[in-house]
Amino acid sequence: MKQYLIDTHTLIWTLLDSKLLSKKAIEVLSNPENKIFVSVISLWEISLKYALGKLQLRGGTPQDLLSGIYNLNIDILNLDPQIIATFYQLPLTFHKDPFDRLIVWQAINHALPLISKDVKLKDYGKDGLVIIW
Repeated sequence: MKQYLIDTHTLIWTLLDSKLLSKKAIEVLSNPENKIFVSVISLWEISLKYALGKLQLRGGTPQDLLSGIYNLNIDILNLDPQIIATFYQLPLTFHKDPFDRLIVWQAINHALPLISKDVKLKDYGKDGLVIIW
């Protein structure tokens, strides 16, 4: 079984507009042999952006996404103290967004390929990040 972590936009598109996903992302996400994770950071990011009016969810709320996550058997990856305590080690040079940086750091530390369209993240490949898109 292969394991993957999905980025925030990948989660939203998977649940609300799957035609925005790449063919490779759809292939990975639809394979029942794969275990898919979403970071608790993504849920926080969605909730915060929704509250600030920067994100709309087609009449739903961030809380409504949980049922979709559970229905698709996506597991939620929590933050552990080791990830937080070592977060300073991730170089600041490539990406400044704290949500994305924490998700990247989780992916690297858990050796999970990240399913993401964010091209800014590819530079973390030298730090161990594997991007699927």
